Amino acid sequence: MVEVGDFAPDFCLPAGEEKEVCLNSFRGKWVVLYFYPKDNTSGCTQEAMDFTTALDALHALGAEVLGVSRDSLASHEKFAEKHGLKVKLLSDPDHKVMEAYGVWALKKMYGQEKYGVVRSTFLIGPDGLIAHIWRSVKVKGHVETVLRNLEGLQNPSV
Repeated sequence: MVEVGDFAPDFCLPAGEEKEVCLNSFRGKWVVLYFYPKDNTSGCTQEAMDFTTALDALHALGAEVLGVSRDSLASHEKFAEKHGLKVKLLSDPDHKVMEAYGVWALKKMYGQEKYGVVRSTFLIGPDGLIAHIWRSVKVKGHVETVLRNLEGLQNPSV
């Protein structure tokens, strides 16, 4: 499992019109990398909408936002269109990237155990190092917390 201070595991994943997005192409920028369970579910929709709303503020701080789930590119496209999402949504159908970040785990739901995505966010610095990790994220207020943390890392005296 990756920890703060580790190099963020590199990856390239399919991402709609852009064909493929590679983490290393964002070197020199901050990256908010968030993993979520499923397109068009209430929590995942709210999280994606919250990141979309905060996108201008995040871009102003030099950060790009990447959302990752197992959903297909077609699902991502419909999800983004339906909700007016502006964040880049990446598809990790075989959960290899999720495993690299330690967010693919055994979960208990409705009395059954099965593997799935643990909603998590990683703030990756311009140097490629993980600056902050939020695991088992609760959606309400999360994006504001990420934004405040990013501001604090860039302006430690604030």
